[in-house]
Amino acid sequence: MSPIIIWGIAGLAGVLVGYYTRIVIARQKVAKAEQDADKILGKAKDKLTTSEQQAKEIILEAKEEASKLREKVEKEEKERRSELLDLEKRIISKDEQLDRKLEDLDKQKEAILNKDKEIQEVKEEILKIRDNQFKKLEDVARLTRDEAKEQLFQRVEKEYKDDVLGIIRRVEQEANDQAEDKAREIVSEAIQRYAADTATESTVFSVQIPSDDLKGRIIGKEGRNIHAFEKATGVDLIIDDTPDTVVISGFDPIRRHIAKRALERLIKDGRIQPSRIEEMVEKADKEINAEMKKAGEDAVLELGLTGLHPDLIKIVGRLNFRTSYGQNVLRHSIEAAHLAAMMAAQLGMDVRLTKLATLMHDIGKALDHEYEGSHIELSRDIAVKYGMPAEVIQALEVSHEGFGGPKSALDFIVMAADAISASRPGARRESAENFVKRLEDLERIATSYEGVAKAYAIQAGREVRIMVQPDKIDDLAAAKLAHNVARQIEKEMTYPGQVKVMVIREVRSEDIAK
Repeated sequence: MSPIIIWGIAGLAGVLVGYYTRIVIARQKVAKAEQDADKILGKAKDKLTTSEQQAKEIILEAKEEASKLREKVEKEEKERRSELLDLEKRIISKDEQLDRKLEDLDKQKEAILNKDKEIQEVKEEILKIRDNQFKKLEDVARLTRDEAKEQLFQRVEKEYKDDVLGIIRRVEQEANDQAEDKAREIVSEAIQRYAADTATESTVFSVQIPSDDLKGRIIGKEGRNIHAFEKATGVDLIIDDTPDTVVISGFDPIRRHIAKRALERLIKDGRIQPSRIEEMVEKADKEINAEMKKAGEDAVLELGLTGLHPDLIKIVGRLNFRTSYGQNVLRHSIEAAHLAAMMAAQLGMDVRLTKLATLMHDIGKALDHEYEGSHIELSRDIAVKYGMPAEVIQALEVSHEGFGGPKSALDFIVMAADAISASRPGARRESAENFVKRLEDLERIATSYEGVAKAYAIQAGREVRIMVQPDKIDDLAAAKLAHNVARQIEKEMTYPGQVKVMVIREVRSEDIAK
């Protein structure tokens, strides 16, 4: 055979062998796959059986829980029904009790009405019996009841006249003593309750200027500016060596305020000339008038005196630029009105009327010197003009112990409030002459005693310090001296507040070491 045939037969045989070999391998894989499938199916059946058992167990547990919950709910429902039944029983029992009580009250009411009716009948019978007895007595005595009463009073008056007069005098004295004590109590309580600051005002104002160079511009060429300013304002402008200060002096408070405001604006503006001065003074005048109106409105609002005439309110505001012994008249009037109102309230009087009368007691001081008459007469004329009540007009007439003196409680209260406000320490300023004389008198009394070396009145006359000679005055004599000086001051002098007397005895011992 040729080699080609042999190679062909060998190749065919290899193909056949490979084919059968693949068939065998494929069958083995199929068999193995079937085995694996059987295993997986068996495991799945086992798992399915386990899941069914677990599901059954869960269902059983849920059924048990539901059964327990149902039993619990049924038990709670039974308890609530039992409580509702008990509550219903108690309510029914209370209703029955209330019904019985209402029946008892109706019976008691009926019994009271019956008793009241019986009492009224008995009262009528007693009145009839009393009238019959009075008639019988009048027939027997041949006198009427009024005639018998008059004879009895005449006999009692004749027999006990002296005793009755003594009782009347005693009662009057007790009433006077009680009235004085009550008056002191009312006044002291009003003073304690009202606390107001006090400040005296001066007749001069100081205006600060940036530098002394401005003084020449204020004076002007040949004094032209200062003359124009004084003529327009009616005040004196004092320019001296005081650094950076110009003084405005005048007795009219309104003109002083106008001058101060105008001068401050001129200094700020820098243009100081006669025409500009007149313009600034006119503007300041309008502003001060507006402030007067505002001050009057504030005073009336503070005191609660609504309904006053607008022109009268403006006059009240003018008091803000009036002073009495250094005390602002508007603040004095408001303070006195508050004090009077507190006293009137304790006495049960008309508080508003009292405030009005006290506020108006110095209203005449708001008018200029162009109006004739004292400020009491001017106050009365203003009150009459604006239709004030008669009680207010009378209080204004007697407010300073004029026109016959006080006649009503309102008059006394207005006078008392005025005196309290004016006499407050520091409210008014005494004259320089009286002040100096008081200091001199204090020092004179202190130096009149033997052994006194020097004496000084200090703290505006509220304290006296006495220096004594230690060889003539010992410690015991120093205490006696302080007592004697204090008693003499009380006896001879009039002063506000208290005066402290201090005696100083100084002893020095010296020696020299050699």
